[in-house]
Amino acid sequence: MPTITKGASYQTVITTFETTPGTCQDLLDALTDAYAAFISRQPGFIAAGLHVNDAQTRVASYSQWEKREDFQAMLRSDEMRRRNRAINELCKTFEPVMYDVTESFN
Repeated sequence: MPTITKGASYQTVITTFETTPGTCQDLLDALTDAYAAFISRQPGFIAAGLHVNDAQTRVASYSQWEKREDFQAMLRSDEMRRRNRAINELCKTFEPVMYDVTESFN
């Protein structure tokens, strides 16, 4: 996985999901399958990680893409639209946000 680097040419996307302890594992399973079977195979995908808080009420994904357009194309695909509808059933909210790395500390 690439290191977090200021001024890197790739696009960083952080998505946060609000969920419940009762559905957290189901959400993690759905996200893991989405990354393994589909997202990681899309053009421009570099790497991703999934994170969950101790209370199992929040999940975050951190992904990196070569270009903003690569991420957007993946989101617009029929496959990901179908998966996102299912993921939406497992959480209260989720929001993908694109970021530029403005500083890093290694």
